[in-house]
Amino acid sequence: MELISWNVNGIRAVHRKGSLGWLRKMDPDIFCMQETKASMEQFPPDILDLWDLWKFFSSAERKGYSGVSTFTRIEPLKVEYGLGDPRFDTEGRTLITHFSDFILFNIYFPNGKRDQERLKFKMDFYEAFLNKAEAYRRSGKNIIVCGDVNTAHKEIDLARPKENSDVSGFLPIERDWITRFLETGYLDTFREFHEEGEQYTWWDYVTKARERNVGWRIDYFFINREFRPRLVDAFILQDVPGSDHCPVGIRLS
Repeated sequence: MELISWNVNGIRAVHRKGSLGWLRKMDPDIFCMQETKASMEQFPPDILDLWDLWKFFSSAERKGYSGVSTFTRIEPLKVEYGLGDPRFDTEGRTLITHFSDFILFNIYFPNGKRDQERLKFKMDFYEAFLNKAEAYRRSGKNIIVCGDVNTAHKEIDLARPKENSDVSGFLPIERDWITRFLETGYLDTFREFHEEGEQYTWWDYVTKARERNVGWRIDYFFINREFRPRLVDAFILQDVPGSDHCPVGIRLS
């Protein structure tokens, strides 16, 4: 089974660029998108018709902002549209799909760069998510989390750690949360297979950072430790164009 996650930074923009040919070839079992900036009605029809899949959408109340979607070959047992907290769920950042073997969280985590209030919102969102995931894990469920987490965990996860040590996305409070999340009982799937640096998933458009690979690894797949025997591979598709992010994925037995 193959799962792929991609922050598309606007599904309609990706569609105009013709940047989905690679996806037709890979044909994953589950495809998760973040920052779609669209409701279901605004998705290009040929994207909706591209796969004979179950399709789920969560969009923000604010038009053209945030939004996530999950396309899956496997019919979910249940779908949750949000974390259950109106403070967060009006931004359309979360889809939770329940399957027989695992529960999949597709999340576009907030960015905290705007100001201290927004940073607090981000950290509160992290805690609300963790509480939700842990409630399911403690009940015996396996957990998969994918999406744009908007934080690079360690120095190896961005090209210029010293220059960004006081920038949201690499602040100690944000990095410490990921450490605590992992210590709670989760794995960064990519680091289970790859220890090397210069493996990034986001590059700044303005400075043309992708051309120089001056990037950040802020898009992840996490799983609970108990699910590790099912994990076969984890990868980053750095060559896929169309967004300032690239897709990431995992394979399960």
